[in-house]
Parts: sequence; structure tokens; C-alpha cells
Amino acid sequence: MSSFADFQNEIYLAGLGGAVPELPMTAAGLDERARAVLPPQAYAYVAGSASAERTAAANLAAFDRHRIVPRMWRGSSGPGARDLSVEVLGTRLAAPVLTAPIGVLELLHERGEIAVAEATRELGIGMVLSTAASTPIEEVGPAAGAWWYQLYWPNDDELAHSLVDRAGKAGATAIVVTADTPSMGWRPRDLELGHLPFLQGKGIVNYLSDPVFRAKLSADPESGEDARRAAVLTWVSLFGNHGLRPADIAKLREWTELPIAVKGIVHPDDARLLVEAGADAVVVSNHGGRQVDGAIGALDALPGIVAAIGDRAQVLFDSGIRTGSDVMVALALGARAVLYGRPWAYGLGIAGAAGVRHALRLLLADLDAAMGLSGQTRIAELDRSLLAPAP
Repeated sequence: MSSFADFQNEIYLAGLGGAVPELPMTAAGLDERARAVLPPQAYAYVAGSASAERTAAANLAAFDRHRIVPRMWRGSSGPGARDLSVEVLGTRLAAPVLTAPIGVLELLHERGEIAVAEATRELGIGMVLSTAASTPIEEVGPAAGAWWYQLYWPNDDELAHSLVDRAGKAGATAIVVTADTPSMGWRPRDLELGHLPFLQGKGIVNYLSDPVFRAKLSADPESGEDARRAAVLTWVSLFGNHGLRPADIAKLREWTELPIAVKGIVHPDDARLLVEAGADAVVVSNHGGRQVDGAIGALDALPGIVAAIGDRAQVLFDSGIRTGSDVMVALALGARAVLYGRPWAYGLGIAGAAGVRHALRLLLADLDAAMGLSGQTRIAELDRSLLAPAP
């Protein structure tokens, strides 16, 4: 049974001795601290969204249109009364939370993905490892507990197959294909700094360590600056695939027996076509607002996609989660689990592994407490009866 809410007891007991938390206790606080301490390029890369950042704002505002209606005296608030565990795509999690795939974590901390892997393993939640990681797949897998691999499908199927194969051999239990980033959106924060980390050779280690990719190079990328620059340009030529269609799920199915989720879906017809093509799940997401300015808030898209898919596939949610109550709202609207992004990345940049763990514990403790105080003992109990429209 869940004990995530015990985090608040730890803090209050420490307070008796005069100690107060060194790290902020809210997602907004982590954002503010990260902005103060991180290099401008690192903060902008994580925080930035497309154009005027209206979609990022819409993701947060969408939660304000829903209100939780707590129930009382249902035996949910006592010690050990709640079970937050779920099974998603065959993966058992202690809570319905996975870390969203964020690339180039070397901008934030030298241990990057390893720190995230260790924190999620300790807490029993999931990790989604980005293709654009700063640590090779084979090093992250052994450090992680339950983890999935996020694929940016390149415009070379042999390379895509190799990346998927490596992930499976390293212990991934699902493949998450990102659909909404065949190219990068217009991101003014990065543009103002003239900063795209991939062009500096950052976040492309899984390409540089891939045998298919390396076979395309005329020289070892570690042999000198010219060779490394050539490798980066080869990456540029391969990133993104404008030709993908739902039917390509069948091709991916030939490469792996792992469950397949497609991330970046906000239209019911796209979700329906992907499930008909063989996807096991879709992740309702607008990439945290980083791709299309003025796009629909992800939470606003969730109910329609749940209705379109029915029980034929699982639906996950990403983009805008900041509190435990946010998680409850997304689950009540039909999501099986949520992906949680920027706040733990800020924690990583502020305090390394301890910062990741802190940020994740904030969300899990908040979720655990909110569940109990709303009269809910199990994740499966959450449905639309928990919600009322905001006035």
C-alpha cells in the first residue's frame, strides 16, 4: 500500500529540529530556482515552448476547467489505506507516473539519465528514456527499474530498427514513438541564444554509439574535430521522418515484440487510425507546448481520444502535469497513467539525483494525500464522477 504521503511527515519532523527543506516544495518553485541557478542555455532548452508559448499556458489552464469533488468517510485517509499501483502496457508501477522523455540531460547534470533511472527505480515508477539522451541506452538500462524507450524515428529504417533492437536488449519494456516532432518547432528562447545542443554534439550519443549510424561515417567521430563535425551533420541529415504514416506501425511490429505507444496525439481520428494500425497505446500530448503555438491544450484533447479508442488500447497523458490533483484529473478523464516532465528536470539541474528524487516525491506525496482526502483508495476507482466543471 502507498506510503508516498509520508514525505510530509519527514519534513515536519525535521522541522522540529529546526531544519527546513533545501529545495522548493512546488513545481513552480523548482522552475523559479532553476531559472536562477542554471546557465541560460540549459534553462531555456527545458523551459522553452513554441512561439508565444500559448500552448504551454493552455496545458496548465486546461486543468482549471475541472474541479475535484471529494467524498468523505470512505476509509481512504488512514495509514496504508491506499494502493496507487497500476499496470500499464504490461509494466507494473507503484504509482501511475512515468518520467517524460527529456533529451540532452547533460545540459543539466553530468549524471543525467543515470540519476533519473536511479530515482525512478527507488520510487517504483517508470522512466521513458529519450532517443536524444546524453547516456547510451546500454548504460541506462541496467541502472533503471521499469523503463520504456522513446523513439525519434529517423529517416533511415535500418537505423530506427537498430535503436529499437538495442533498447529491447537493454531491458526496455515498451517502445514510445514520438509522432509530433518530424522537425523542431519555432522556439524563441533557444533562438535568442543561438543554441541548439545537437549541433554541438550533445544529445546524440545514441547515434554515435550505434553501429548502423557509425557505418555511415567516413571517420571515427572520436578521432578529431572534423570527424565529429561530420558526424553531427550526418545526424542532421537523418533526424526526423516526414514520411511516417499509421501503417508504419506494422513495420515497427516486425522489429519488436514490445508494446508500442505513439506519443504526441491530440486528434481522435489520429488515435483511431493508430490503434487500427496496431498501436497498443497512444499518449495524448502536444510535446509540452514545444511544437505548435496555439494548439489545443492536451487535457482538453484527452476525453475525445478516450472516447475514440474505447477499450481497444490504452491512453496515457502528457503535457501540463504539475500537482497530484492534476494526475487525478487526468486519470478521472480516462488516462491510464501520466508522463511528468519539466519539474524533475529542474530538480536535476538544481541538485542532481537528489533534486530528481525530491521533485518526484513532491508529486507522488501530493497525489497520495489528495487521493486519501478525496475518498479514493485505488487508482482504478477514478472516473468522471470525481469531477465537476469549474464555474
